Amino acid sequence: MERQMQESGFWENREKAQKITKRLTGLKESVMVYRELAGSFEDLEVLVELGKEEEDDEVAVEAREGLASVRRMVEELELAVLLSGQYDREDAIVALHAGAGGTEAQDWVEMLLRMYTRWADRHRFRVEILDLLPGDEAGIKSVTVEVSGLNAYGYLRSEKGVHRLVRISPFDTAGRRHTSFASVDVLPEVDDEIDVQINQDDLKVDTFRSGGAGGQHVNKTDSAVRITHLPTGIVVTCQNERSQIANRLAGMKMLKARLVDLEMRKKEAEMAALRSDQQEIAWGSQIRSYVFHPYSLVKDHRTGEEVGNVQAVMDGNIDVFISAYLKKTARGWQ
Repeated sequence: MERQMQESGFWENREKAQKITKRLTGLKESVMVYRELAGSFEDLEVLVELGKEEEDDEVAVEAREGLASVRRMVEELELAVLLSGQYDREDAIVALHAGAGGTEAQDWVEMLLRMYTRWADRHRFRVEILDLLPGDEAGIKSVTVEVSGLNAYGYLRSEKGVHRLVRISPFDTAGRRHTSFASVDVLPEVDDEIDVQINQDDLKVDTFRSGGAGGQHVNKTDSAVRITHLPTGIVVTCQNERSQIANRLAGMKMLKARLVDLEMRKKEAEMAALRSDQQEIAWGSQIRSYVFHPYSLVKDHRTGEEVGNVQAVMDGNIDVFISAYLKKTARGWQ
C-alpha cells in the first residue's frame, strides 16, 4: 500500500511539473514571437529606407519578401487573439474513431492520426498516445492522443466532427472508388485548478492486461484500466502507461475532460436553441471532405474553404482550415 501511495505521488508530481514547464514554455514562446516580429519590422524599415536611397530594385524585391513574412506573422498573432474560450489555452485530448467503411475506414483513422501528428510537429506540440485499438487487418479502429502545447485545444477544437474520405481503395483488388468516414472528438485537458466534482462511488474501475505489440509490461500484468462513470455512462480506457496507477491517473484525466465537454455541449445546445440560425450538434455532422479521386480537393463544408493539394493537407498543412473556422466562429457564423 505504501509503495502504491509513493508511486501515485510520483506520477501526480510529474504531471504538475509538466504543466508548469508547459506554461513557462508557452509564455517564453509568446515573448519570443513578439520580439521576432518587432525585430523583423524594424529590419524591414531599415531595408526600405536603404532601397529608397540607393534606388536598388533588388532591395525592393527583398523588401516585398520581408513584408510578406511579417504579414504572415501578424496573421498568426491575430489568429491567437481569437482563442478566447475558457479552455482554449489548454492541452487537447483528441480521439479518432473509424466509422462506416470497414478496413478502409480504419486505414483512414491512421491517415488522420499521421496528419494531426505532422501538424503538431510543425507547431512544436508534443503528441502522446493514451490509448490505441489496432484494426483487424490494417489501420486503427480507435486512438486517443494528448496534444500538449499552448493553445492546442483552441486550435484543434475546429477539427471536431466527421471527416469523409473519397479515394480508390488500396484494399480493393478491383480498383473501385470507396467513401469512408471517421469521427474526430476534441476535448480540453482539464487543469487541476478547474473544479470538476467526481464522486468515487460513481466510478466503476476495471483492470485488464494491456494489448499491443509487446514489451516488458504488455500482456504480463493487469496494468490497463477501464473507468466507467455510472451517472453519465462515459467510459474511458488507458493502457499505454507502464503501471496501473499511471494508467488510472491518465484515465481520470480523460474522464474529467469528457465531463467538461459534456457540460460545454449542454451550454452550446442551450445557446443554439436561442439562435434563429440554429446549428445541429450531432456526431453525424460532416465537416470536411478529402477527395483523392476523381480529382484532388479538400473542402471544409462549414466555411467553404478549399485546398486543391490534398497531399499537402495530409502532411499536416491544415492551418488554413483552422484559421477559417476560428474567424467565422468569431463573427458568430454570420
